[in-house]
Amino acid sequence: MKFKEGLKLSEQAHEELRQKILGYLATVSKAKNRDVARAVGEEKRLVDKAIAELGKEGKIEYIYLDTSYVKLKDK
Repeated sequence: MKFKEGLKLSEQAHEELRQKILGYLATVSKAKNRDVARAVGEEKRLVDKAIAELGKEGKIEYIYLDTSYVKLKDK
């Protein structure tokens, strides 16, 4: 599911990425975006976009300690 710069994910591939992100976040208490990207095997810029969407939908939340992290909402 890797794409070169400038190419977009298909609708189906984008939804699969979102599900992979949610699945990974279910296994950790918090994670940095780059760690999520590494865990799901995708480019960070694609993961950043999907995480932003999931945050707007209220499925995940950002937490700020010494730096920013993401986690599943209510986990």
